[in-house]
Amino acid sequence: MFVPCDGGGLDFEGFTLLMPAVSVGNVGQLAVDLVISTLRMPKVGYFYTDCLVPMVGNNPYATTKENSMELSINAEVYSLPSKKLVVLQIRSPFIKNKYRPFCQTLLSWVESSKCARVILLSSSHAYQRDDEQLLGTPLRYLLTPALEKTVEGHIQELKWKEMEKVAAYPGISDAEKVLHIPGGGITKLLFTESCSKGIHMAVLLKFCSEGDNIPDAFGLVNYLNEWLQLIKIRVSAVCFRAFIFYYQLFSFSVLAGFALACGHQEQSKRKICFG
Repeated sequence: MFVPCDGGGLDFEGFTLLMPAVSVGNVGQLAVDLVISTLRMPKVGYFYTDCLVPMVGNNPYATTKENSMELSINAEVYSLPSKKLVVLQIRSPFIKNKYRPFCQTLLSWVESSKCARVILLSSSHAYQRDDEQLLGTPLRYLLTPALEKTVEGHIQELKWKEMEKVAAYPGISDAEKVLHIPGGGITKLLFTESCSKGIHMAVLLKFCSEGDNIPDAFGLVNYLNEWLQLIKIRVSAVCFRAFIFYYQLFSFSVLAGFALACGHQEQSKRKICFG
C-alpha cells in the first residue's frame, strides 16, 4: 500500500502513474531514474509491500551533502503535480511467487487513488524475437482496451508499432497467437490483469540484451516523451536516433573486427600445424 512521507493524504486523481517492470537489462528502472532526476521530482512517499526483496541505500538523486544522507528503500513514490505525474520506482527484484499479489495490490491502489492511466516501462530479450519482430524499430507498445478507446488516434499519429503476438506452438502451428514477453518480469501479468479490470494501461518496451543498457534507457524515455511531451528536447528525435544507430553500428564494428582477428589467428595456427 502507499504510505505518504508526511502522513497526510495526497490526491492523485487524474494523474498518470509511471512505473518500471523489473525486466532484462533493468531498462525500465533506468528510464524511470532518468525521468525522476531530469524533472527533479520530489519524493512523496513509499509503497509498502512484502513482495519485493528488502533493501535500503543512500539517496540516488542527491544534489547536496545534506540530502545525500537521506535513505531510500525498495519502492518509492515521486510526484510532480504541475505535469499531473506520479512515479513509482522499484529498486529490488520480486520474491518468488509474489508477482500476482503485488499486481493485485498495485491495481487496487490505482483504482482507489483514481489515477487516469498507468504507463509501464519494460524490456524484452532481443534474442527471442521472431521474424516479424526483427523488422523495424526495437520499440513496441501495448494498450488495454479501456485506454485504446481514448488514445488510439494519437498513437496512430505517432506511427508506433504494436507488440506482435507470436505463435503459441512455433514450428508446429501458427494458427494460435499469444502475447509473449520473455525477460519482461511482471509485464504480461500486470497487463492482462489490467485488461480484465478495465484499467487504463499502456506498456512501452524495448527489445534489448544485458550489458550497457544506458542507451536503451535513453531510447525508451525518448519514446515515452514523444507521447507525453514531458520535456522539450533540444536535440531532435532524428538526431537522437542517428546517435543510437551509430553507437550500435560502432559496437557491431568492434565485435566484427574482433571476430575477424580471431579468425585470422585461427587460420595462422592451422597453417603452422599443418604446413
